[in-house]
Amino acid sequence: EKIDIIPWNEDQPTFLVNALQPAEVSKVVLDEEAERIEVVVPEEQLSLAIGRRGQNVRLASQLTNLDIDIMTEAEESARRQKEFEVRTQLFMETLDLDEFFAQLLVSEGFTSLEEVAYVEVDELLVIDGVDEDTAKELQVRAQEYLEEAARKALERARELGVEDSLVSFEGLTPKMIEALAEDGIKTLEDFATCADWELAGGWTTVDGERVKDDGLLESFDVSLEEAQDLVMTARIVLGWVDPNDLITEGADADDATETEEES
Repeated sequence: EKIDIIPWNEDQPTFLVNALQPAEVSKVVLDEEAERIEVVVPEEQLSLAIGRRGQNVRLASQLTNLDIDIMTEAEESARRQKEFEVRTQLFMETLDLDEFFAQLLVSEGFTSLEEVAYVEVDELLVIDGVDEDTAKELQVRAQEYLEEAARKALERARELGVEDSLVSFEGLTPKMIEALAEDGIKTLEDFATCADWELAGGWTTVDGERVKDDGLLESFDVSLEEAQDLVMTARIVLGWVDPNDLITEGADADDATETEEES
């Protein structure tokens, strides 16, 4: 029986590269929040990295407890080009820019309207051909578009029956409220009964396979920790949870940790 020995490394990307040997890995991108890792390999290394019937990638996934996505350098390049085109089109349509100017924004690292609208003006001034007046005009256009989009989202949420208790809850944007309403979450009580993973999404293991759970607010980059905080805050507002109990629990946990360390 053949036994492979994989050198341990506490750095997960490095450990994963070790686990996929002898395949050569060009790049590794870890998303700790999503428990997902992207591995880029040369075209000729793809089948070696995946293994027969996917056994290599399955084993590596079990060892790291991460969902692993393996792609070739060409596939990654094509994906990045597609992202570039999508962002360029976004800025062209929403900010009324020509293609060249929109591409400049993307090339400088801008990925969303929110970034354009609310960054320091100095960050826009580094773009060729952008003076202070142009930078301010870009921000005005972005802010006006976002404000109108928020108004429409809230209007749509109202049409779906969202109540004031959810609309006035701090931490949720109009777009988030619209997304929640479309899934039947229309009151603060509805929101307070949500599990954190229902909002942020995540991964579960079913019959040995990792399965993706899509979160209602995942597209808004709400992390699991942020989802937990939002739900707990809602429960406190509703009087379901006494915040003093949370403080006591936290203090007890700290005391227990200190006791273990002293032992």
